[in-house]
Amino acid sequence: MISKVLIANRGEIALRIILACKELGLKTVAVHSMADRDALHVRYADDDVCIGPAASKQSYLNMSSIISAAEITGADAIHPGYGFLAENATFAEIVGECQITFIGPSPDAIRRMGDKAKARETAKNAGVPILPGSDGPLRSIDEAREVAAAIGFPVILKASAGGGGRGMRICADETELQSAYETARNEAERAFGVADVYLEKYLERPRHIEIQVFGDTHGRIVALGERDCSIQRRHQKLIEESPSPAITEEIRKKMSAAAIQLCEAVGYVNAGTIEFLFQDGEFYFMEMNTRIQVEHPVTEEVTGIDLVKEQIRVAAGDRLSVPHGDFRLRGHAMEFRINAEDPVTFAPHPGKIKEFHLPGGPGVRVDTAAYRDYVIPPHYDSLIAKLVVKGKDRMETLARARRALEQFIVEGVKTSIPLHRQIVANEKFINGDFSTKFMETFLRG
Repeated sequence: MISKVLIANRGEIALRIILACKELGLKTVAVHSMADRDALHVRYADDDVCIGPAASKQSYLNMSSIISAAEITGADAIHPGYGFLAENATFAEIVGECQITFIGPSPDAIRRMGDKAKARETAKNAGVPILPGSDGPLRSIDEAREVAAAIGFPVILKASAGGGGRGMRICADETELQSAYETARNEAERAFGVADVYLEKYLERPRHIEIQVFGDTHGRIVALGERDCSIQRRHQKLIEESPSPAITEEIRKKMSAAAIQLCEAVGYVNAGTIEFLFQDGEFYFMEMNTRIQVEHPVTEEVTGIDLVKEQIRVAAGDRLSVPHGDFRLRGHAMEFRINAEDPVTFAPHPGKIKEFHLPGGPGVRVDTAAYRDYVIPPHYDSLIAKLVVKGKDRMETLARARRALEQFIVEGVKTSIPLHRQIVANEKFINGDFSTKFMETFLRG
């Protein structure tokens, strides 16, 4: 049983978890940095504890402070949200050793799938399609040359412990390989403390498709459909939707089966996402995220399943509430990430929100922890809201998206809303004719 949940996070995801806990009748604890004293998740929680200064390393990444906060307040479970410590196996391990329930997968699953080179090897052994590439991290530039020559250019170097595009370099031919290899290793070392990189074939115009998976402690694993995350800039997602306009029911079934195979291979429990690249009718494993995703509301809207409440129930030992039998997505949903940033240069734009008006009407949901007069701190991610729209089909969803984006008013800081308005008016986007390269062409005009 779980009675009190500490949320080891901030912003809209912390508030989202608190709301789920309230529906389940559970008490909540908010932790916050000094910069987040006036945050909504602090106001809505039953208890709150300041865990340090504004800097993440001294607050939201401070494991000992978070564990102490749980012990002081009597929390018997910790939900990490996404980002910060959500995919930190050591943190999950410490939480368990302190006899506190970690609302997420096991430390072993986090470790096995968190290292991208090991995850790729695990996927291969589980019979999941992978792109041609190196067997694990590269030992030298000479090995990189050998593998690249064998599979053919272009190739891509990726940090084994990486994410968000850091430690990643594309090579069109052999002349670029040595410089890219050294740069990727140096960047990986700085960002993740591990210099290991691996190499694989580079697809030039793929879709980024991810499958939402869920496992319980009773051995059941389900796939809850796909999200198309191809609209992204520098590997940072801007818009996500489900179902994907490029995926047929046959491909969905194959992709879902492959995702379940991989989860079974690692004994996966709780929420997770298997990410694939999809091109020319074929899909290839890319990585796994061992946590709830930023874009989880998209899946919630087309499945009717509250993924956060399901996380808590599963962590408490309950069976998945997802019905057995054929699973079908209902309607169409999209999520637009509303960031506090310049819509042209993409530079972060923290500051005080002077006016804040949220859109409404049928099929519109906004997940946010912002409000009028709220000061967006410069220390954290620039996400201030997630606009989620749903319709009976993609065309109705797009119509509602255009309406909602026109209604959404944020004054005092620059946001990505103008950019989203332009994207939903773009003919290629409307027709579903795009890949991960969409933004490169779109920004060039």
